[in-house]
Amino acid sequence: MAQAVDSRKRAKPRELGLSREQLLKAYRDMLLIRRFEEKAGQLYGMGLIGGFCHLYIGQEAVVVGMLDAIGEGDLVITSYRDHGHMLATGMDPRGVMAELTGRHAGYSHGKGGSMHMFSKERFFFGGHGIVGAQVSLGTGLGFSNWYRGNDRVCLTFFGEGATNQGQVYESFNMAALFKLPVVYVIENNKYSMGTSVDRATTSRDLSRNGAPWGIPGAQVDGMDVVAVKEAADVAVAHCRAGKGPYLMEVKTYRYRGHSMSDPARYRTREEVQQMRTEHDCIESVRAKLMALDYDEASLKQIDDEVKKIVQDAADFAQASPEPDPAELYTDVLLEA
Repeated sequence: MAQAVDSRKRAKPRELGLSREQLLKAYRDMLLIRRFEEKAGQLYGMGLIGGFCHLYIGQEAVVVGMLDAIGEGDLVITSYRDHGHMLATGMDPRGVMAELTGRHAGYSHGKGGSMHMFSKERFFFGGHGIVGAQVSLGTGLGFSNWYRGNDRVCLTFFGEGATNQGQVYESFNMAALFKLPVVYVIENNKYSMGTSVDRATTSRDLSRNGAPWGIPGAQVDGMDVVAVKEAADVAVAHCRAGKGPYLMEVKTYRYRGHSMSDPARYRTREEVQQMRTEHDCIESVRAKLMALDYDEASLKQIDDEVKKIVQDAADFAQASPEPDPAELYTDVLLEA
């Protein structure tokens, strides 16, 4: 046992892919998303969250690794599995939870719910409930940056199920034609709503789906935040240099069903448990931190701090008032 401890102490941050500070931040950010989603699942079960609710548990390394590669002013847009993206952009957990529970203090004043909240301050352009719709919108965001002549990049997230939508390929064509600064990120969690990707498409490497338009791509292990960050650095640099769009297939896995109403009978419990045991993204970073001399007490302290933030968000949301009925008539029409 002493030899194993000594071996861990000899690990260098550069050998682990990220600096000590980056690993610690990634660990905390992923843990915040997971604990938040676990609490959201509890509140949904208590009837405090209505409508649809798609949890991000298991996929945390994707958004944390991707957002670690962008800077201030870069844009993010995603699908309905969006709470993790909100938190990763720096949106306040209180505001996110308040929106989930339909309260006025939420980011969309309680009217958007789980799938439709936004933050102009954090350059987050929303989750979107229509499959693949955000791909066209993300391309439009990229066009706006190209038109203005700035060097901002837009990360456009979508699932493997959306890759079969026609507007995705129309977006690829336009992005390639104008060399738009868009990183398209396919979060391939294998099952879309419940159908295995192997039964839904003949493509076995989704990162090559942009090849007809000359869009370069990369296939990445989405359960490894270090691998995601390194691949994201390449993609973002490509776009920022004015070389046009880039396509990433980030292979990940969701531990819960498609939504809270999905019993996920299309896969075995053994498969899910194997992913949790052998490939969990948070446990992977935890092991790296242990190799850098962080002890159990230090990591537990981070977990305790994160749990307090999440509980505070839940308490704040439940204590916040619901929106006034008059809010139904606001944010509907803009007269220009």
